[in-house]
Amino acid sequence: MKACVKPLAFALSLALGLPVLASDADSCKTVRFADVGWTDIAATTGMASVVLKGLGYNPTTTIASEPIVFSGLKSKQLDVYLGYWNPSQTPAITPFIESKSLTVLPTPNLEGAKYTLAVPAYAAEKGLKSFADLAKFRKELDGKIYGIEPGSQGNAQIKKMIDNNEFGLGGFKLIESSEAGMLIEANKAFRQHRFVAFLAWDPHPMNLMMKLTYLSGGDKQFGPDYGGSKVYTVVNNDFPTQCPNANKLVANLKFTPGMESHVMDPIMKKIDPKIAAKTYLQKNPQVLDQWLAGVTTIDGKPGLAAVKAYLKN
Repeated sequence: MKACVKPLAFALSLALGLPVLASDADSCKTVRFADVGWTDIAATTGMASVVLKGLGYNPTTTIASEPIVFSGLKSKQLDVYLGYWNPSQTPAITPFIESKSLTVLPTPNLEGAKYTLAVPAYAAEKGLKSFADLAKFRKELDGKIYGIEPGSQGNAQIKKMIDNNEFGLGGFKLIESSEAGMLIEANKAFRQHRFVAFLAWDPHPMNLMMKLTYLSGGDKQFGPDYGGSKVYTVVNNDFPTQCPNANKLVANLKFTPGMESHVMDPIMKKIDPKIAAKTYLQKNPQVLDQWLAGVTTIDGKPGLAAVKAYLKN
């Protein structure tokens, strides 16, 4: 009966406008996260997992493709996904939203993300500040724009601009390789103080390693606000009522591009995401105040004190 009483108590508390501080049922102890294999999602899932561990939960992570993640949330084989990038993942998730087979929490866990072309800040200081400026600096750029892996949406946009001579880019060459290959070329150009144009995004450690300027004027190709995106948390439909305390935590989670970039950096160097996340939280415990507001341990004790004690170990 315990698992049935909890949702009823939760619903009554909401109806009466009372704070929900009750502990979760034992069935909620294992919180099943989904990850589509992106480093930023590994970072946020790692941070959430560390906090849940400190609260007495047992978080697990399943890495799978987008369709499998959304289907797993629909079938309730997964509980939480912290990585719905809007608008890039909107086509994939829309059928699930329309059928009401999963729940997108209303407030994004990340704002200020972006994805578009960038150049070194010293190139911007010389006048290369927008897409319209690229052709003016054809010689300095050696007629090249560096993309990532073949088949990526970003590469497709660059190729379309070149094929259609948008911004006078006809005759430019798209260099396709991989994220790592692109970063090697960009870093080399930075060290040699050369001009280079490449696909860039935030959050990512490249924003810590290199002083970048994101180019303006690419709204049609990459979206407004420099390819601006918001990232949302998605849960299975039963999670908010069956596990209100754990759901309260994931609903409270708010990240920043800088925060994620700092956690991603060691992950990209093969450090376990939970270790990278714990190290970050030990150095930045102030973020816990918002995340743990109204959240308890799984057995109903003060959550903030428990997690801070856990981080000391």
